[in-house]
Amino acid sequence: MKIEIWSDIMCPFCYIGKRQLETALKQFPENEFEIEWKSFQLDPTITPQPDKDVYAYLAERKGMSVEQSKEMHKGVADRAKSVGLDYNFDKAVISNSLEAHRIIQLAKTKKLGDEMEEIFFKAYFTEGRDLNDGPTLIELAEKAGLNRNDVLEVLQSETLYLKEVEHDINEAQQIGVQGVPFFVFDRKYAVSGAQPVEAFVQTIKEGLK
Repeated sequence: MKIEIWSDIMCPFCYIGKRQLETALKQFPENEFEIEWKSFQLDPTITPQPDKDVYAYLAERKGMSVEQSKEMHKGVADRAKSVGLDYNFDKAVISNSLEAHRIIQLAKTKKLGDEMEEIFFKAYFTEGRDLNDGPTLIELAEKAGLNRNDVLEVLQSETLYLKEVEHDINEAQQIGVQGVPFFVFDRKYAVSGAQPVEAFVQTIKEGLK
């Protein structure tokens, strides 16, 4: 079974959804699954703002108070904790995810897409790393198993793997993706959002019939 996942590495529910899916897949040890990560940007216009915290940023974007924003983030962090993830929003650095997506596209050509997604998610939500910082991106990409020179080539070019990112985003629009994470199973079934493990299990069972 092939599972395509549209995701943004700065989307908190995408990391939660990844864990939910992984838990579901453990119930199918006899089956083989091909996972393909697809690029999606929740906000392609975002400018890196390393000096602003995520609470103030979201408050401005959504027209709410900083206290409301903090409460909302706490709810997300609690949900992440329920699946074994540690979100540190106090440390999160506001960035544009495009560079990271281009590196993920490079990783996919080396069959390291899943490893790269996991490392970027953890770097952003748990470790508070700046994903618009070149040396940080290189360090994280090497950790996933990518070649330093290959990553440097991507970062020094404005166009390398950009078409692949844009293709994924356009494809999402064509199939009606409204938000991420969005999971497509063998192009027959879809799960939208970070659904409970059981929702993934049922969809996989249906797809394997």
